[in-house]
Amino acid sequence: MSLTDSQKWLLLMSVALMAFLLWLLAPVLFPFLVAAALAYLGDPLADMLERRKLSRSLSVVVVFCGLFLALFIVFAFVIPALQQELVALIKKLPLYIDWVQGTVLPWLQTQFSLDMSGWNLESIKQAVLSHWQSVGGIAAGVMGSVSRSGLTLLAWFANLVLIPVLTFYLLRDWDVLVGRVHELIPRRYEAAAVHLAKDCDEVLGAFMHGQLLVMLSLGSVYALGLWLVGLDMSLLIGMLAGVVSFVPYLGFILGILVAGIAAAMQFQDVVHLFYILLVFGVGQMLESFLLTPYLLGDRIGLHPVAVIFAVMAGGQLFGFVGILLALPAAAVIVVLLHHAHERYVKSQLYAAAEQGKVPDDPGDSVDSVSVDQVQENVAGDAQQAVDDESGDALAAFEPDKPA
Repeated sequence: MSLTDSQKWLLLMSVALMAFLLWLLAPVLFPFLVAAALAYLGDPLADMLERRKLSRSLSVVVVFCGLFLALFIVFAFVIPALQQELVALIKKLPLYIDWVQGTVLPWLQTQFSLDMSGWNLESIKQAVLSHWQSVGGIAAGVMGSVSRSGLTLLAWFANLVLIPVLTFYLLRDWDVLVGRVHELIPRRYEAAAVHLAKDCDEVLGAFMHGQLLVMLSLGSVYALGLWLVGLDMSLLIGMLAGVVSFVPYLGFILGILVAGIAAAMQFQDVVHLFYILLVFGVGQMLESFLLTPYLLGDRIGLHPVAVIFAVMAGGQLFGFVGILLALPAAAVIVVLLHHAHERYVKSQLYAAAEQGKVPDDPGDSVDSVSVDQVQENVAGDAQQAVDDESGDALAAFEPDKPA
């Protein structure tokens, strides 16, 4: 697939225009993007139910109810519980600072002969208290302004109504929409476009359908294990470790550190530290031998560095809408870079460089060989013609042999 210069400029201008429109319409696109993400998550489940002889409409209703039941549980129970644990953590933070100042620092000074005179944590405690009060005032002011603004409440209510409606219709007509987009692809570029789209879906699906389930499962396992240990902030620490587990071993290491510090402050013994290690060890074994092979398989997905950069760049450029678009855009970029690498490896420039010869023009080496061969063939043919003519002339002067 090769594009002319005019087609390349048209494609570049189209991408720039779409980015500009995205920036302009960012506030309006929020419910549509959330609905599209939910429909993308639910479409494989609907297809699976269809293969089990259910109609598309009934499959969509089942998946739709399951998705919004899960969202209701998250917003009604999980998020309030996380908020309560976060508030309790901030309230106990001055006590933790006093424990570090009175227990940890003297122990370090005794065991390692360190000078801890410059470690004054009282100023940190006062800063935490003052900032916590100011944050509470800001939150109260924001909620008050939202409640006083009729347009803001109307926008929130419209989003709450629009997201379920849009999700249902997108989920019901997902395959139809994909087929319509397929019909719009020029036949000349159909094979390449379909191949790129399948690769993008595989990369994005490996993260959305596989890695997110692994993260959620690990967070649940960690939270349940820490709750059985008796840790106060079990849900908060477990979910934190599960969320960052898409980076290999980061959730395991960060969870042990945070949970170990919290257990040392709460229980002040070594036995509970052993329990913490046991919980995260079991979680790591489940991830390695059950969750990752079953939910993710051998799909590569997105690299952790690409995920972090895409989310940060999308948030910086387009706000929360950019965060929603970050992963699909990262999947497309990764696939395009992979195909560009494949074309470069198969190109003549790479083959010549592999042999230690980098011609100025990729066709120079082939052309020079062809010209030399042609010149040799022409010279050989000319010499053969001269020899034939000389033989004929000599034969004409020779007398005829008697019969």
